[in-house]
Amino acid sequence: METATFGAGCFWGIQAAFDRIKGVTDTQVGYAGGVLANPSYQDVCTGRTGHAEVVQVTFEPGQVNYDRLLAAFWESHDPTQMNRQGPDVGTQYRSVIFFHTPEQEKAARASLEAEAKSGRHERPIATVIEKAGPFWTAEEYHQKYLEKRGLAICH
Repeated sequence: METATFGAGCFWGIQAAFDRIKGVTDTQVGYAGGVLANPSYQDVCTGRTGHAEVVQVTFEPGQVNYDRLLAAFWESHDPTQMNRQGPDVGTQYRSVIFFHTPEQEKAARASLEAEAKSGRHERPIATVIEKAGPFWTAEEYHQKYLEKRGLAICH
């Protein structure tokens, strides 16, 4: 098993997108990229902790490769929006790929370059690529939020 971590706005929708991919064995929503240990949702919403709302994906590389996960990431949000997605505004909603290995970093950078050159976007890509640090699991009520409510998407 391998791990991948992505931030693409509200973590509810991105979790649902990754849960639909064959070879993804688990997803957890949480917080990454900040300075406060074990932050709460209320802490992150202040915008002062530096965390992004993220989904951490556990996947079986024999069934799905990292490039497929990157494709799902690009498809699931607007990577040209800086620190927001739709009505959600703040640094916690930034578009970010957290890499866990040098191979993931290389693939993420190549994927970003390809996305930027794809012609699908009128504005520059705002997505950042960062080395993965601590991941803090979000509160239980955020886990599988859309699934628990019988919803497929947020917006």
